[in-house]
Amino acid sequence: MPTARTTCRPTRKSRRCGPRTPDRRLRDAALSALAVQFLNGLASASALFLVACGLSIIFGVSRIVNFAHGSFYMLGAYLAWTLTRGLGWVGYGPLGFWGGILVAALIVGLIGVLIELVLLRRIYQAPELFQLLATFGVVLVVQDVTMAIWGAQDLLGPRAPGLRGAIDVMGQRFPEYEMLLILIGPVVLGLLWLLFNRTRWGTLVRAATADREMVAALGVDQRKLFTSVFFLGTFLAALGGGLQLPREPVQLHMDMAIIADAFVVVVVGGMGSVGGAYLAALLIAQLQAFMLLVPDFEIAGLTISIAKMTLIPSFLVMAVVLIARPYGLLGKAPSHARTQASVEPVVRATPPILAKLGFASVAAMILLPLIADEYGLMVATEILIFVLMAASLHFMMGPGGMASFGHAAYFGLGAYGAALAAKHFDVPMEAGLVAGPVLAALGGILFGWFCVRLSGVYLAMLTLAFAQIVWSIAFQWVAVTGGDNGVLGVWPSIGKTEFFYLSLAFAVIGVLLLRRAIYSPFGYALRGARDSALRADAIGIDVKRVQWAAFAIAASFAGLAGALFAYFKGSVFPTYAAIPKSVDALMMVLLGGVQTISGPLVGAVVYMGLHEQLVRVTELWRLVLGLAIIALVLAFPQGIAGFAAKRWAKAEDA
Repeated sequence: MPTARTTCRPTRKSRRCGPRTPDRRLRDAALSALAVQFLNGLASASALFLVACGLSIIFGVSRIVNFAHGSFYMLGAYLAWTLTRGLGWVGYGPLGFWGGILVAALIVGLIGVLIELVLLRRIYQAPELFQLLATFGVVLVVQDVTMAIWGAQDLLGPRAPGLRGAIDVMGQRFPEYEMLLILIGPVVLGLLWLLFNRTRWGTLVRAATADREMVAALGVDQRKLFTSVFFLGTFLAALGGGLQLPREPVQLHMDMAIIADAFVVVVVGGMGSVGGAYLAALLIAQLQAFMLLVPDFEIAGLTISIAKMTLIPSFLVMAVVLIARPYGLLGKAPSHARTQASVEPVVRATPPILAKLGFASVAAMILLPLIADEYGLMVATEILIFVLMAASLHFMMGPGGMASFGHAAYFGLGAYGAALAAKHFDVPMEAGLVAGPVLAALGGILFGWFCVRLSGVYLAMLTLAFAQIVWSIAFQWVAVTGGDNGVLGVWPSIGKTEFFYLSLAFAVIGVLLLRRAIYSPFGYALRGARDSALRADAIGIDVKRVQWAAFAIAASFAGLAGALFAYFKGSVFPTYAAIPKSVDALMMVLLGGVQTISGPLVGAVVYMGLHEQLVRVTELWRLVLGLAIIALVLAFPQGIAGFAAKRWAKAEDA
């Protein structure tokens, strides 16, 4: 028996000696649990920092919101799994393990260089959102290529040679490998500091982060600089993925799981700030680690489990930081004085031939149930719902100039508003179709009040934070939302053909109302605030109030689409408010064209049509869809409808 701890010699500094009473044992156990959670937080912070600092460096220099960064992280983990097993000729010792991880990171870094040369270099001058669209295409391609090579099953990686044991931390065992990870983070931070502050290349990168145009004016080859920065960023992401081998299985969802946390760290720390990324990673990781120790409590008879809501505080921190310090804890305001003078093109009235084509399309849709089978009718219904969602997002992004990375929040709120009203209050479908948009509009009013105080990518990031909060609540508040099991049995009170006509009516009326709002005095004020907030304010337009109203309007129409989708599917799940749904809406608007009224309609039809057909034809539908998106971005940088409108204007001028 370990009697040594029960007897000790008391000193002046320590009065804790003596027999270990039950209270003292509880206190010691609590302290050891806190110490272990603190170390766990440090280890997670190091892993998160490696991924996030690469993303931060790439954005700071190239201004690319690299959505594919999570894919490089995942690819690094898969390649490291293969190489650590394949380097058997050097044995499964330290050289084979660490050599495999480093070689994997180098290979992924070269893949990143190839993508930068072939794709991103062609669209550096395109709007930031089109770069996001291109990187999302890369995400889809990497997902299917990875599945084709390694399969869909989870892969267990080897344990680190020489680090398979544990050390004693106040009576509890702590893995040696985790201790090594704790050290790797500060070491990489120190190496990056030396690279950026003691080399000419680092000086150029810091100068480009502060002012790209000035660096170009000094004769620096920006292309080579961007390529080298992209290599470093993807190398760090892959290194972070490879180091996860002993900690978790390698699987196909690693990319989307890490990219949200990486965005949070980058935004909280400050885009382009490596030190800020480490500070934010520490903050987020420690917050998530210690939340697991918070006991459950009750409020008004409702049990609240903080330990099960670990996803919410991260995005709450991100939202608070963006509101209080829009450029992050250690970030600086970007120097865009020479590039912010651009004014979006005027939204022209719909040409007569296009209006006739629109009427013909509606007439064809009315006749569709006469010729289409049940599957075709369901596909058409789904496309109509997403037309309404895309039109609502376009109202914010096009006339409003406010990019949203989190539009799925309002879609999800609308779906849950209708589903929960049906489940808890047994309301009919008609009332559910009112409850959904109302709940979404309330969400838009709340979130919009904070968002309109920011602009550009920072506004977009705040919308992402609020969307993730909504998703986290839907996913982790199991008692109300059903959690991952969702809300089932939300069926419409009418048949499929009648529901198709109902969706058609809502889509047509919704699009016409949004179009009417764009050409109303409110729409002109909104477009004026988009083009020049200073001038709009000077002529008496309350810019913030107009943008806030636009948020609420767009949210209510997205909520209506969500409510329709809930009855269409007969169920609601947290995925309705997740990042992929927001990305789907963005793809529709950008593919169609942001600065055209018909853009979101064309984009929704093309995107959803491609998606539905490819899923039926091939298992590698993500690969084909991703390549199609990349091709469309390169061929139609203004979107499909934008390209057609430009050609139409040229033909008229000629």
